[in-house]
Amino acid sequence: MTLHAIRRLDVAFRRRQTLGSLLDTLASIHGDRRLVTEHDSGRELTYLQAAALTARWSDGIASVITPGEPVVVATANGFDQLLLSLAVARAGGLPAPVNDQMREKEIRHVVKDSGASLVLRKAAEVPDAPTRIDPVEVDPARIAALFYTSGTTGEPKGAALSHRGLVGQLSSAALFPAWLRRDEVVAGLPVAHIMGFAAYLGMATAGVPVYCFERFRADEVLVVIEQRRATAFIGVPAMYRMMFEAGAARHDLTSVRVWISGADVMPSELAKEFKRFGASARLPVLGSLGEAAFVEGYGMVEVGGGIAAKISPPGVNLGVGDSLGFKLPGYRFRVVDDDGVDVGLGIVGELWVKGPGVLEGYWNSPAATAEALTDDGWLRTGDLVRPGPLGTVVFSGRRKQVIKSGGFSVYPLEVEATLEEHPAVAEAAVIGLPDVKLGEVPVAAVRPNGDLADVSVDELMAWAQDRLAHYKAPRRIVVVDELPRTGTSKIQRSRLLELFA
Repeated sequence: MTLHAIRRLDVAFRRRQTLGSLLDTLASIHGDRRLVTEHDSGRELTYLQAAALTARWSDGIASVITPGEPVVVATANGFDQLLLSLAVARAGGLPAPVNDQMREKEIRHVVKDSGASLVLRKAAEVPDAPTRIDPVEVDPARIAALFYTSGTTGEPKGAALSHRGLVGQLSSAALFPAWLRRDEVVAGLPVAHIMGFAAYLGMATAGVPVYCFERFRADEVLVVIEQRRATAFIGVPAMYRMMFEAGAARHDLTSVRVWISGADVMPSELAKEFKRFGASARLPVLGSLGEAAFVEGYGMVEVGGGIAAKISPPGVNLGVGDSLGFKLPGYRFRVVDDDGVDVGLGIVGELWVKGPGVLEGYWNSPAATAEALTDDGWLRTGDLVRPGPLGTVVFSGRRKQVIKSGGFSVYPLEVEATLEEHPAVAEAAVIGLPDVKLGEVPVAAVRPNGDLADVSVDELMAWAQDRLAHYKAPRRIVVVDELPRTGTSKIQRSRLLELFA
């Protein structure tokens, strides 16, 4: 057995890799193979180049932090944000990447909540250090990174994910035979979103190069897939909708063998369309044959990525629709009623999950941790499902009032709290409206505050846009004298839809 094969097996089965050691190990396996091509800058990096760059940043970061200290990585979206996060981990710190759509107020909250003394706004801010260090050794069971997600309590909270959860789950990807054929994946995902972080790490571990967009632009993505003959695309359902509307049918996408989606429910008809756009294989003289496969993953930040997946093979319409698919190895599911008792087949209940990627807890938030995790380690997902045959579950809705907009989670309470900070707003109620491109978009109804009832909608829209990430800010606001209420004075959210008819 070659040293190359031994290293692959080590990554796949020993599972002692950490977020800080992974890239050094992958560089020893893949060497000068291409890791990434960046669309916006044109830069290409091999594994060795990326590992050297990350090590240099790691040296500088280690000179100004102590092991276990959080570091907020508030850079522009792109592959550097991933490499800087790996550099922080290599230095023994806890990276907390934040979405560059966050407003300054939101970033200040993450900095304060995490306790970070170092905030990286760009790679050039990393200090130079003459000392060279090896990756700091840590227990894979320890916390590796913090991913901040919108909170049901109104402010983002940090999901503390372990090395085992973030890296261990991806280890088997090292067995993918990348050297046997030419592959390239096109993606334009946010690195600070767990789907983007896990997808880019997974492709790196598998040895499959990525063509990376900092900002997803449907028309350019279609041209790149066609011209580069890319073999796969990873995106959220909103991206597929935008590509379809941008004229995907007019492009030659037959090089794509697999389409991959996550972060939200993929419409079955849209998945079928893209399967037809791709192909199973291309043969001399005969050209492209068959159609592509479609892979859909289910997961969330609290599990460090994906916990279930379904595959719709070429030429078969199985594996599209509302089913979440089959559990990934190491995970267990329960579907329970309001009393925590398991329900039978076809009965709607809340999905509970246990497995290696489940978060250790929410950083500095024992109350939120206790709400999310049972005493024996089950994660209450807040998703309503029905148990199906062969261990599958079928998605039925969300118990939490979460809006899924373009793959991002938007919690109404956070948006409501921001609107209610305006002196003219006495109360706000936020819901999601269906949207052709994004799935849902947040909209708000506000009740004005007495003497300040002449506040304009434009002023409130600007107020929210200045304080919230773009995907959280309401797309429409209506001002009402009273909000619809139940008999117990709670806001009747089902009737809010009438206000936007």
